[in-house]
Amino acid sequence: MEFFRIRKDIPFMKHALVFNAISFITFALAVFFLFSRGLHLSVEFTGGTVMEVAYQQTADIGKVRDTVAQLGYTEVTVQNFGTSRDVMIRLPVQKGVTSAQQSEQVLAALKAADAGVTLRRTEFVGPQVGEELVHGGLMALGMVVLGIVIYLAMRFEWKYGVAAIIANLHDVVIILGFFAFFQWEFSLAVLAGVLAVLGYSVNESVVIFDRIREAFRKYRKMTTSEVIDHAITSTMSRTIITHASTEAMVLSMLFFGGPSLHYFAMALTIGILFGIYSSVFVAAAIAMWLGVKREDLVKTANKQEDPNDPNAGATV
Repeated sequence: MEFFRIRKDIPFMKHALVFNAISFITFALAVFFLFSRGLHLSVEFTGGTVMEVAYQQTADIGKVRDTVAQLGYTEVTVQNFGTSRDVMIRLPVQKGVTSAQQSEQVLAALKAADAGVTLRRTEFVGPQVGEELVHGGLMALGMVVLGIVIYLAMRFEWKYGVAAIIANLHDVVIILGFFAFFQWEFSLAVLAGVLAVLGYSVNESVVIFDRIREAFRKYRKMTTSEVIDHAITSTMSRTIITHASTEAMVLSMLFFGGPSLHYFAMALTIGILFGIYSSVFVAAAIAMWLGVKREDLVKTANKQEDPNDPNAGATV
């Protein structure tokens, strides 16, 4: 489906150095904020108290969050689980206060607001569990990166795999940089969003690389930069339609999904916006700098023929 078609190829690769410079500066700033400020990790990573309470009727999540916030918990996760009457509350660690004291304090405040609330379960999540989650998250990220490189190297060529993974890691680091700069809470939901961005971004890279391969086969007189310009231009309609529809869904979660989905949707929003930029411009530009050429994708049947061979030049 194409809402419009651009007849003349846009010379994107003419400005490839500018695109890469912008990417490098943005990446460097993200790394700086990660090291200088660090991530504001959630209870799943740092440890804390997890409470599960039940109401006799549908729980008002906003009211529950306000009640807990009045106790001094400025950043606390409150969400439904199972049914609309069951609520899970994650409390961060407080110095000098035990997990039992935290749960008793919060339950008393909830009972004061609604006498029908009952405590289902309470448990303490230790820092050891948080370390395991960090290790598991990094392992998942590493496996995704390795899988993407292997897939692109097998489907296209190793230069495309390297270009795509550099562009995708650029997106991941920028997302983490935003969370470090604004000190947004980094939870397991946000980690899931980061992994989703990796898969989403590589899909766009595959589309561009596939169109580059087709252009190499079809237009033999074009230079590499002209082929890449043609590939990007010819997929712009598809890119706009796909990303606009996806972003509309993500923005609906961001504005109307509530606090539980806010940072997850924020990670996806940043990832999609920078994913478009990196997949279309950065990955293609890096592939060009790595020296990708027609021979990498279009293999000739006979590289050299023996002039003494009586069957040389014969066709079947």
